[in-house]
Amino acid sequence: MSGMRYNSNSNPVMSDKFFSSITGNEAMTYEGAMQKIGILLGFVVISALFTSAFSLGALEDGNGGLLMMLSLGGMVVGFILAMIIYMTRPKNPAPLMITYSIVEGVFIGAMSTTMEYFFPGIVMQAIIGTLAIFASMYFLYMSRVLRPTPTFNKIVISLTISIMLLYVISFVISLATPYQMPLLHSSSPMGIGITVFILIVAALNLIMDFGFIEGSVRNRTPKVGEWWGAFGMLITLIWIYIEVLRLLMKLRSRN
Repeated sequence: MSGMRYNSNSNPVMSDKFFSSITGNEAMTYEGAMQKIGILLGFVVISALFTSAFSLGALEDGNGGLLMMLSLGGMVVGFILAMIIYMTRPKNPAPLMITYSIVEGVFIGAMSTTMEYFFPGIVMQAIIGTLAIFASMYFLYMSRVLRPTPTFNKIVISLTISIMLLYVISFVISLATPYQMPLLHSSSPMGIGITVFILIVAALNLIMDFGFIEGSVRNRTPKVGEWWGAFGMLITLIWIYIEVLRLLMKLRSRN
């Protein structure tokens, strides 16, 4: 189905220009998109579990620095892979997206193990919180309380880009200097408030993900669009999980 128009209003990455080279005779379906999401999440979970098991051994041996290296390495490599996927726009994106999922699993597994070591029970709380946010956003989307209108998308995309730039600047500062951005990482009321705000923005990205999948199915986007829809939602879910974990860490640090 070459030359058709795609739903570009529901995802900042999946624009008409982004999909201009995608062709195919078989159309995207809801079931196919959910299957692809399950595949990518499955690789994240399996990778995270293996990394966590390895990380526990490292912690018992007093080698906490290895966890930091795994977490940092997974984060950086994952970011690079995401940029490669977006910039190269492969016609068969599945291998790169699966690789991204495995790398993100390493990042999440190492970070979660570290958090669990210092704050027992925090990982399960973060998982439950992430699932609750997903269910809440899906309900708000299906009940038409929140819709990915052009204005909604512009606001959420602008906030998302600003937050990502803030994180990049913070990361560079932490590498180049002994300082960190205090309000972004502190457990003060202001620091907690900033994390809550970032978490809300991350959750609102789900509305755009839902809209992209619905619009793409309606517009009969070629089947490869299932991978792009799943990839976008995976990135959002990982972001939400990380922010929930950070929020819980800040709250428990105050006790």
